[in-house]
Amino acid sequence: MHHFFSMMFSLLAIIGPVSVQSTDELKVKNGGPWGSWGSKDMCPSGTYANAFSLKVESFIDNLFGGDDTALNGIRLHCVDRPGSRDYSAIASAVGGWGEWSDVQSCPSGFLTAFQLKVESRQEDGDDDTAANLIGFKCSGGDVVYGEGKNWGNWGDFGDWSPTCEGKGICGLQTRVEESQGSEGDDTALNDVIMFCCD
Repeated sequence: MHHFFSMMFSLLAIIGPVSVQSTDELKVKNGGPWGSWGSKDMCPSGTYANAFSLKVESFIDNLFGGDDTALNGIRLHCVDRPGSRDYSAIASAVGGWGEWSDVQSCPSGFLTAFQLKVESRQEDGDDDTAANLIGFKCSGGDVVYGEGKNWGNWGDFGDWSPTCEGKGICGLQTRVEESQGSEGDDTALNDVIMFCCD
């Protein structure tokens, strides 16, 4: 037994302190119904999301009615303190269409809650887009919305998620529909779960 503790102490000395962060899930009720959940992606230990960027597809306008997907991805930018220029970017599953927007950040504090703009299911074979845009509350009291580039403009914002009881949002998991092929209706990003850390 003494040998076991000696080995564990040596291992900790080599890899440094291990930080365990407790996480709570933040969910909204209006997420889209299509796709599969990607893997959970977390900020490095001791860091929290202070900023984000979105991958959004531009409006498809053609004679036969284009297949729009709108919101395709969410990227969180994790820092150890607000205002830090050193950050790590994390993302879960991401759709294959669109371009990344500029980074939007909290003027002060960390991201603590979110609100998702989702287009409801369309009838009679009309084009579905599912999630279109996201907004965040900051621990400093501000509210910051993503850049939808005037293309994430379908649907309505649902209710806010609960607010982090810990320090801030530190991870995410997204639900994304894969390409449905040339004859299918693509929606890309449908829903997201955020994670809070102490």
